[in-house]
Amino acid sequence: MFIPCGRGGGSAAPDFKGFTLLMPAVSVGNVGQLAIDLVISTLDMTKVGYFYTDCLVPMVGNNPYATAEENSMELSINAEVYSLPSKKLVVLQIRSPFIKNKYRPFCETLLSWVKSSKFARVVLLSSSHAYQRDDEQLLGTPLRYLLTPDLEKAVGGRMKELNWKEMEKVAAYPGINNTDKVLHIPGGGITKLLFTESCSEGIQMAVLLKFCSEGDNIPDAFVLVNYLNEWLQLIKSEIKNSTDPSSQWKIPSSWRLLFGNGLPPALF
Repeated sequence: MFIPCGRGGGSAAPDFKGFTLLMPAVSVGNVGQLAIDLVISTLDMTKVGYFYTDCLVPMVGNNPYATAEENSMELSINAEVYSLPSKKLVVLQIRSPFIKNKYRPFCETLLSWVKSSKFARVVLLSSSHAYQRDDEQLLGTPLRYLLTPDLEKAVGGRMKELNWKEMEKVAAYPGINNTDKVLHIPGGGITKLLFTESCSEGIQMAVLLKFCSEGDNIPDAFVLVNYLNEWLQLIKSEIKNSTDPSSQWKIPSSWRLLFGNGLPPALF
């Protein structure tokens, strides 16, 4: 359920009709969440509300996008909504893992909000275990996309122009029956469920994902957000900086603590 930020005794919910909803899957390496951080920070998006749900582990922390001491003490929670009306863009950032067996209730609540808000489309940033790729997926780029049938009609041609690779289906019973193919996204969290539910409910959804491994996934986040930018053109790509994929994105202040604090000198 979406709860708008209160302003002076309350405010009406923002009008998201025709907007694109961008959100992460909580997946391997947290690549989608890191990429979303870069979008919010770079575009200086305004927080407009919260996505209240009992499907995520509760959490509270300081403002992850603080730019000065004055706004560093603002609180943030596990699911927040940011908006940039000039680009007709809304971002849902998820900052905590899902509670066991809560994937489906979350997807139902989310898609209900998508329909009631009349979003034009949903773009889900995700990732999948690199070590579980099949032979075909080992070839070429580690980036893949998926489109629901309703969105395929609208932007399928654009994806072909970009020379993007669609996520391959894999054999349901490898070595026994290689003709029956299924969508398999190991490590992708809610990705497959949310995509299949969107297909059945006629929602326009795109999934952009990267094969990766756990570790320092900041480079993966830059690759994924640049992949997104090829399509949506959220920022102007600087050709002169093309060799440095991080140069055009603003790193949020919270990333300084991505791997925790340094070792205290007293230990030595």
